[in-house]
Amino acid sequence: MKTIGLSLLDAETLLINDFTAGLKAALKPNGTVSLEFPHLLQLIAHNQFDTVYHEHFSYLSLHAVQRILQVQGLRLWDVEQRPTHGGSLRVYALHADDPRPTTAAVAELLATEQTQGLLDLATYQAFQPRANRVKNDLLAHLIDQQRAGRRIAAYGAAAKGNTLLNYAGIKPDLLPYVCDAALAKQGKYLPGSHIPIRPPEALRDEPPDEVLILPWNIAEEVKAQLADFAEQGTRFVTAVPGLRIH
Repeated sequence: MKTIGLSLLDAETLLINDFTAGLKAALKPNGTVSLEFPHLLQLIAHNQFDTVYHEHFSYLSLHAVQRILQVQGLRLWDVEQRPTHGGSLRVYALHADDPRPTTAAVAELLATEQTQGLLDLATYQAFQPRANRVKNDLLAHLIDQQRAGRRIAAYGAAAKGNTLLNYAGIKPDLLPYVCDAALAKQGKYLPGSHIPIRPPEALRDEPPDEVLILPWNIAEEVKAQLADFAEQGTRFVTAVPGLRIH
């Protein structure tokens, strides 16, 4: 028996091509396929490395999607840019021989991706140093706050927060607890960092000087919920795409 080994990249390539072949087989002659996924351009542009975890296997560019569809006899017909997950694409595809014309939005976004360097290896090589800077800036900030005797808490036990905290090696000595409104999370610990998860009421028991908002995509919503803390002098901080004190 011959054993064939596949890398994770090879396996994912086979999976996405097989999935797309299934779409081709299921699509009626005049039908339309609609797909939505996080946009690689937004991940690169806004340093969103913390969104890469077990539930998110693929971050695709429109160039890659166009090629995947073409291989299976489908054609990219239209695209919409959505705010979901920090920036997503909703694409529409047809059979390759469908007479409907491709919209101008497709060419415009393909041109934007090329202008922004998504076809250049250097763009991806520069991404690691940018991620390192986010990690280092957050660590330095937390250490400075601790030395200054300021009380720190975090809000939002989100998956992206776990990615960031574990990448930075942040433990309860620098971040004593994180608050989350989900009852299922309260009384438990963040994976890896073992930071305790407490209900939002914990912030009122010991009002912090600073709240690190881990789910940066809902930072404005969290700030609105905790507006009375801001009135008392509490600062809000986000770490991605770069350290920002609100």
